[in-house]
Amino acid sequence: MKTILNFLLLFCCAFSFAQTTTVKGKITDNNGQPLPGVNIIVVGTTSGTISDFDGNYTLTVDQNPPFTIQISSIGFETVTKDVTSNSETIDIQLTEGTELDEVVISASRTPERIFESPVTVERFGLKEIKNTASADFYGGLENLKGVDINTNSLTFKSINTRGFATFANTRFVQLVDGMDNSAPLLNFPLGNLLGMTETDVLSVELLPGASSALYGANAFNGILFMRSKNPFDHQGISGYVKRGITSQEAAGNNDYTDVGIRMAHKFSEKFAAKINFGYLTGTDWFATNYDDKNMPGGTRDSNINYDGVNVYGDNVTTNIRDVALTLESLGLAPAGASALVPSVNVSRTGYREVDLTDYNAESVKADWGLYFRPWANDFEIQYVGKVGTGSTIYQGAQRYRIDNFFLQQHKIEVRNDNFFVRGYLTADKAGDTYVMDVAGPNLLQAWKAHDVWFGEYVGEYIAQTLGGATNDQAHAAARAVAETGRLEPGTPEFQQAFDKVTSETNFLTGSALRDNSQIYHVDANYNFGDLVDFAEIQVGGSHRTYRLNSFGTIYADTNGPITYSELGLYTQLQRSMELNESLELKLTGSIRYDKSELFDAFLSPRLSAGLTINDNHNIRASFQTGFRNPDTQSLYIGLETALGTLVGGASDIGDRYVRDYSVSQFAQNNLGQPGSITQTAAAAYTNSLFVSVAGELSNTNRDVNSNGSEFIGNSNFVKPEQVSSFELGYRGKIKNFIIDASAYFNSYKDFLSNESVIAPLYGNVSNFNLTGYDPANPASVGGLNADTQQILAALNNGDVNVYQTYTNSEETVNSYGAAIQISTKVFNGFDLSANYTYAKLDFDVNENPDFRTNFNTPDHKTKVAFGNTELFDNFGFNVAWRWSDNYFWEASFGDGEIPAFHVLDAQLNYRIPSLKSSIKVGATNLLQDEYFTAFGTGFIGSQYYVSLTINNL
Repeated sequence: MKTILNFLLLFCCAFSFAQTTTVKGKITDNNGQPLPGVNIIVVGTTSGTISDFDGNYTLTVDQNPPFTIQISSIGFETVTKDVTSNSETIDIQLTEGTELDEVVISASRTPERIFESPVTVERFGLKEIKNTASADFYGGLENLKGVDINTNSLTFKSINTRGFATFANTRFVQLVDGMDNSAPLLNFPLGNLLGMTETDVLSVELLPGASSALYGANAFNGILFMRSKNPFDHQGISGYVKRGITSQEAAGNNDYTDVGIRMAHKFSEKFAAKINFGYLTGTDWFATNYDDKNMPGGTRDSNINYDGVNVYGDNVTTNIRDVALTLESLGLAPAGASALVPSVNVSRTGYREVDLTDYNAESVKADWGLYFRPWANDFEIQYVGKVGTGSTIYQGAQRYRIDNFFLQQHKIEVRNDNFFVRGYLTADKAGDTYVMDVAGPNLLQAWKAHDVWFGEYVGEYIAQTLGGATNDQAHAAARAVAETGRLEPGTPEFQQAFDKVTSETNFLTGSALRDNSQIYHVDANYNFGDLVDFAEIQVGGSHRTYRLNSFGTIYADTNGPITYSELGLYTQLQRSMELNESLELKLTGSIRYDKSELFDAFLSPRLSAGLTINDNHNIRASFQTGFRNPDTQSLYIGLETALGTLVGGASDIGDRYVRDYSVSQFAQNNLGQPGSITQTAAAAYTNSLFVSVAGELSNTNRDVNSNGSEFIGNSNFVKPEQVSSFELGYRGKIKNFIIDASAYFNSYKDFLSNESVIAPLYGNVSNFNLTGYDPANPASVGGLNADTQQILAALNNGDVNVYQTYTNSEETVNSYGAAIQISTKVFNGFDLSANYTYAKLDFDVNENPDFRTNFNTPDHKTKVAFGNTELFDNFGFNVAWRWSDNYFWEASFGDGEIPAFHVLDAQLNYRIPSLKSSIKVGATNLLQDEYFTAFGTGFIGSQYYVSLTINNL
């Protein structure tokens, strides 16, 4: 009992000596305007608060004065104040700094001024988010220098830097609070589907170019870092509502809604939590490009073999003379009737994309976090969960309707100011996703089998010709007869067939995707800066396991999931040296070791130097090497498309993708071939010809002494890409101008891209020899060796498979470019900035006609922004204009010219301090000049919106 009383007495004494100190005040900028969201912390502790919408703050701590508080906000100079008594009122005015004072973390994995960053960094902070003229913060990234955003749909935008971009952008990494939010099925981010709600964004940083030394294999062309607000530092309830319309010539005017809410609370100095929710709904950009792929300017009425860009099913085509010969041989056409039928290709009448999707765009996402500081200091344990679902359009090798796609992530992280260890899981499900240009042909097949349709077509063509009709009249009548009974969109019969086709996963009859793929990732980093005085030293590493499980719909995983792993270790040393009073040199060296179980190990070094002159000028130079392990699709895709079969380049792909194929009657009757032949995907890499051989076989001017060896395909199995990158840059202040400029040269080795090849079902390609072959003399075939004769027969009778392979170029692919941004204040307080980006591919396409680099980047881009955050009390505006030069787009779906375009975005905003709210009125593409950034996508129209944001922080 005595012990208990002594303990209680001690507790009471301790309690009586504990004192609560309260500090309050108001924070304003140098114009007297209140500053919300400013961090106020007690120096040496994690105790702190932030200012509310009116700039007011109240800080209560269990600590006796005197102590020091630090007041900081991005874009302003940091201030410290001494607290000497309880219940003290301290009003603070922060002086606006320059862009050079902003702090970034991504460049070196440690906080540093952007001015001193060893490599190029782009930053998008709270001020930029508030003032962006784009409809959301993610779209606002497009105004950063050197950044390209390719718009796939209203809810899916793909970010890229320094070229080589497709929507399946596997060379660019997107990290959200340290988590790679690539979808495991697709192996690249779906824009901001599993990203962040706008009110939870703390900062966005972007590293252009190779960053493998610190961030691993996929950090090949750039990384986007998004950091969220920690509930210990940013409490309260905030939210926004945006309402407006999207306007497009093809789709008309359609409602658009975007809402988000953030709730965060610090329950004590040891525990805090937050939750975010976002919902967006609207109508996607209609894709209505009906240009003929086979005949420029052609239409269905003018070309019997019409194949429209956004028309699906009309890629089903055949030579009607061959059909007539078959009908004649079966006694279904009069003897000699085939002579009346021209040897031309005719395509079926497909369905437009607008008939195969409703274009509903939707994004629903939520995330939550539990944050625990067991000792009330900087040591923190986090659990973060994220889920996202939605509907959008994705264009890869084909056009996908992504519907109810579900993506989730779960992370546990332990960290303090010097280290972190995190592990996370990413998993996805395809939902009701289907492939539209697979659905088109299979809808036609479900209504009327292809051979029946072409049989009716040819039968009527013969009848019309015998009746005296002209060729055009006979074709028109033949199509009309073959189309009798067609399933028309909007009818119950069409809908029934459509539902069936889009729910079946066998691509021979259906078009649906199934998926349950996962990525498991662990990484860690320790900074020895507090332990070592000589230099700042960091070490870290990561381990990732892929588990691909598409049930055979995307990957060659019909026989079960595909699993493989990657390991990486790195270290970095950074040291600053003061050369004299006006010169400071900062040296950084990094190296990373990576090993995939599929490939040999690889080392990625990085060296950089930054020279600071008079604290106003910084010159930087860096040399980086990077590598990229082939992505999941490059390794294990096994997908049949209208243009051929996409097959990955993993060395074991032949064991995973095996199919039986029917053999033509000619080969059976004349070559002794069986009725069917088994071919594996390995044939694309071991027994194939380039597709350009077709032109040689019909070239009557060919050199009969040419052996045709240049047409032997046999793509190599894939191996990692490598890049060497050199960069020079300058950041500084000259009078009132802030300048950031850089130039780079990239040299790619073993560049990974696609080749199109033809694999015959019979005949050994290694013996292929066309010496003596004359297309004008059919008898010349008899002088060729047996394998060549068989291969030519396979090509002539369709006993081949067309494959699109993934392989590495033997040629070096180079690119180079430069970017510069100049920003200043004009007219006593107006912000003005302009940037220019140049990017150029250095690769001889004519010498490598079968190799596709997919550079897909304009040579020239220009962007200008003008605005004022305080034009007068509580009122601001911003105008952003950008221009892009024309460029050529090449990708699996199709190739085409992208015309030059320019876009004007604008917004007006008004702050309502009494309601802790702000109203924004804005428009994107204000000039209504519709444009597109990739071949085959919908034209991008305009968005008009009004938003209300409440920041009760």
